[in-house]
Amino acid sequence: MLSYPVIAALAWAIFLGLGGGLLTSIGPWYRNLRKPRWQPPDWLFGPAWTIILGLAAWAGVIVWNITGSYDTRYMILAVYGANLVGHFLWSPLFFTLRRPDWALIEVVFLWLSVAAMFALNISISQTAGLMILPYLLWVSFAAVLNAKIVSLNRPFGNDTE
Repeated sequence: MLSYPVIAALAWAIFLGLGGGLLTSIGPWYRNLRKPRWQPPDWLFGPAWTIILGLAAWAGVIVWNITGSYDTRYMILAVYGANLVGHFLWSPLFFTLRRPDWALIEVVFLWLSVAAMFALNISISQTAGLMILPYLLWVSFAAVLNAKIVSLNRPFGNDTE
């Protein structure tokens, strides 16, 4: 039988993975954006996020099970909760509202939430901390990519589609 931490971690990862996927529309607007040559192919993002969120969820279970401290468990919930909000907001800003410039501001908060996850997890378990590292690196890369897309395509907010 699955434990409550495992169920919560799976729900967190599935919510973010499915939510991000459903809020990401690769339609004409996105296809017409100028993008740098070094952008990964679109098909890579789904598998990358699946692996990254799976590792982060697993790391959360590890640190939850290691600590018995109410305060530490509260911090784990707070950091993963803040990340859930930051992660979930990026796709609607970029794709639904078509505002990569707003998404670029928001990605700072997403990055900070992932950095907090990394710091908290590594302070409890080196393994759990290292499992967050791909997330931190991918969001760092995504922020640079987002910035480049903004610089290649600004201004935003005036499209009529």
